[in-house]
Amino acid sequence: MKITKTLASTVAAIALAAGIAAPASAADEITVAYFLEWPMPFEYAKQMGTYEKEMGVKINWVSFESGVKMSAAMASGDVQLSVSQGVPPFVVAASAGQDLQVLDVAVSYAENDNCVVASALEIDKTNAGELAGKKVGVPLGTAAHYGFLKQMDHFGVSLDSMNIVDMDPTDGAAAFAQGSIDMFCGWGGALRRAKEFGNVLLTGAEKEDLGILVFDVTSGPADWVAQNPELVSTFLKVTADANAMWANEANHAKMLPVIAKDAGMDAQATADTMATFVFPTVEEQLSAKWLGGGAQSFMKGVADVFVAAGSIPSALDSYDAAVNTGPLAAAK
Repeated sequence: MKITKTLASTVAAIALAAGIAAPASAADEITVAYFLEWPMPFEYAKQMGTYEKEMGVKINWVSFESGVKMSAAMASGDVQLSVSQGVPPFVVAASAGQDLQVLDVAVSYAENDNCVVASALEIDKTNAGELAGKKVGVPLGTAAHYGFLKQMDHFGVSLDSMNIVDMDPTDGAAAFAQGSIDMFCGWGGALRRAKEFGNVLLTGAEKEDLGILVFDVTSGPADWVAQNPELVSTFLKVTADANAMWANEANHAKMLPVIAKDAGMDAQATADTMATFVFPTVEEQLSAKWLGGGAQSFMKGVADVFVAAGSIPSALDSYDAAVNTGPLAAAK
């Protein structure tokens, strides 16, 4: 297997940054990471200034291209909270020794993270074995990477036979459109663009049947969270309130254009994307399915898959300590 950029180097960089990060302190200004072209209800509250009003701090919102880069920014102390970080990049960082914590379940989106094969190859789930020898653009250490590994295992395609290139989704979609790669893996707007030039191997429902769950979390450095529990709880409550507001379709007309503007998308693309998203309630998030045990077990499974694929050197014995439900429970 040829991997143009190894995930191991990223893990090492994260571990190093975690060791030199500035000490946490009480906050009067924070930086929050999020994704463009990834529309979510929290962006309505973001645009309305609700977070700053309720939390009483200045918030610097910074967009990132991947959850791996979010981990690195949190390790260096540049970011205090990351909204909608994928579980796999979180697991990669935690496995490398970075003391991060999952704080909530941001969104579930099995239909909005996938791999797309170039139309000219005429490869689908019935002849996926023909992917051997093909070139694929994958953002390593992300949910898309995990899904790619699980799908290749399902179809019996040897990773050693493939040319795997580490690409952010935006770059991957551009390369896919130009014919520079045979398969694209990613999410959001990049996935929508890639689908114009190819087809998915499995639907979201088919992936879930294989145990390929796809969900994101809000995460933060454990020491900073410990020093700012009320701030974190308030942040999560504003997010939950925005989700509850979106759950009432009567609010869509008011919220949609605001969310679309913040996400850098048009209204129709925003509506189409959000129709594939599920935003669990606080009660659901605290249940056994999610943060009450299910998420921890899933993270262990993700880590073991990455270890088996040679993507990370080792996994933790348990990821229970990587989940902190205290601030979310307080947000109720």
